[in-house]
Amino acid sequence: MRSCFRALCVTGILAACATYARADSFDDLARDFWQWRVLNQPISSDDIPRIGRPAGWTPAWSKASVEKQREELAAFEERYKKISPANWRIPRQVDYRLIGSALARVHWELDITRNWQRNPTFYVDQTLGAILLRLLQPPPFDAARSRDIVARMDAVPRLIEEAQSNLTEARRPFAQLAIGQLKDIRERLNTAMRALEPKLDGASAKALRASTEKAIGALETYRGWLGERLESMPADTAIGREAYEYFLKNIALMPYTPEQLLAMGKMEWDRSVAFEAYEKQRNAGRPELPLPKDQAAWVAREKQLENSTRKYLDDHGFMTFPAWLQHYYNLPEPAYIEPFGELTVHDDLTSPTRLKENATSYIAVPGPNLGFFGAATARDPRVIIMHEGVHYYQAALSFANEDPIRQHYYDSGANEGIGFYTEEMSLQAGLFDDSPRSRELIYSFMRLRALRVEADVRLALGTFTIEQAAEYLHNTVPMDTATARWEAAFFATSPCQAIDYQIGKIQIMDFLAEARRVQGDKFSLREFHDFLLKNGNVPIILQKWEYLGVSPDRGREADLIHPELRTRTP
Repeated sequence: MRSCFRALCVTGILAACATYARADSFDDLARDFWQWRVLNQPISSDDIPRIGRPAGWTPAWSKASVEKQREELAAFEERYKKISPANWRIPRQVDYRLIGSALARVHWELDITRNWQRNPTFYVDQTLGAILLRLLQPPPFDAARSRDIVARMDAVPRLIEEAQSNLTEARRPFAQLAIGQLKDIRERLNTAMRALEPKLDGASAKALRASTEKAIGALETYRGWLGERLESMPADTAIGREAYEYFLKNIALMPYTPEQLLAMGKMEWDRSVAFEAYEKQRNAGRPELPLPKDQAAWVAREKQLENSTRKYLDDHGFMTFPAWLQHYYNLPEPAYIEPFGELTVHDDLTSPTRLKENATSYIAVPGPNLGFFGAATARDPRVIIMHEGVHYYQAALSFANEDPIRQHYYDSGANEGIGFYTEEMSLQAGLFDDSPRSRELIYSFMRLRALRVEADVRLALGTFTIEQAAEYLHNTVPMDTATARWEAAFFATSPCQAIDYQIGKIQIMDFLAEARRVQGDKFSLREFHDFLLKNGNVPIILQKWEYLGVSPDRGREADLIHPELRTRTP
């Protein structure tokens, strides 16, 4: 009997060791992948995927570097397939799927969308975009950061050479966008760098002048090179149904077809239009919201409202703002950033190493030239605090997540879904009861996000051109022409991104409804939101699995999952 007991113990210990060995193998894979990704992830005009880079890092997109990425991706995929998570607890299985999604995203970039081969604006991002990202953090500019800016400026001629070698399948609409982005580049880049030079250390300031001149020459050459080849480039930009469904299934982990997405977007469009009509009728005769008199007034009001907004939501039990969490504040846009234009969102959401710093959103001078979002934000900063500010809160909470995989993984379906969800959540929570016209702004945002679904799907499937999508947004939201064109162009170059707001929000509301059904009287909105934001990088379908035991593979089975399998330990 004792020998049998000892044998069972040994068997149990060996099984436990095997489980932890598999877990350690997975941790090694995850750590190695994220370190590799930092070196190879392309610069994007989206602010959600931004990551910290090593000192002196510059993008590399030669044919040899692309082939090297493919080989290394194949090696990661092979390691991934050899790991079996079948007996892991749910949080650990969620992490396994996150790495699978991240690997699929690299394949998407290299071999499906192939922006490095099809999209001339990709190289505007890798050059000017890379420089701009190093400028967005507020001063001071220490020696290391100054050297990084010079290094990225020095890399521009090489990257333009790589662009000219790689763009064998360039699309005409994308080339036209790149040409527009490089208009007046000599004047704009010189203006920005002249404003920046006094803020850099002496050696970097001196080196920057020569580097800037060479970079301008390369960018002007690139603009001319694209113009010469424009007429010979294909006009179609659509990636097609198969590629679109690959992203939904393997990266976003969204269980929908393109037709279902269109139907969901249409239903939300109808709802937002109706609710806005009710609100406008209710507010008939009320004065419009004024613009602030200047940037200083805008900055001061946003700071006061950011603090009062957080207090309102915390006091009323909607979510928790930990004492260590910093703030999302406005600053006037610096002269060294403004000339870069709309390459990316002009904000700084900090990073895992900067949790003690405030996030920053740069604002323009208030006036009639403000775009769709700028004008709304100027009138009531809370409408953007409840989206972009929430991006910062969610990002900071995710940066502090004890699980390193969830610190690094990103998914715009969850991130943008949370931002959009909290807009209407805060409206229903009573945050805007003191400003009826602000409620109208929230509903106008809802209309736009619903229409983005149709624009995204139709651009990807080829039933919208960029021009048609821009005109559709301009006339139907309605919104200013410049913002509509920027949005349509961005959606075309980043398929599946524009659905994230609306579809992510719908998934969150489904998640909330199921949590309330399963937990009954024990359901806590604060606890739900705290879990949602802490794990805000994780696709909603996986959050739902971990929180409720509702498997993404087998549908509703919250009552079938043993509670111990939901714990955090592997």
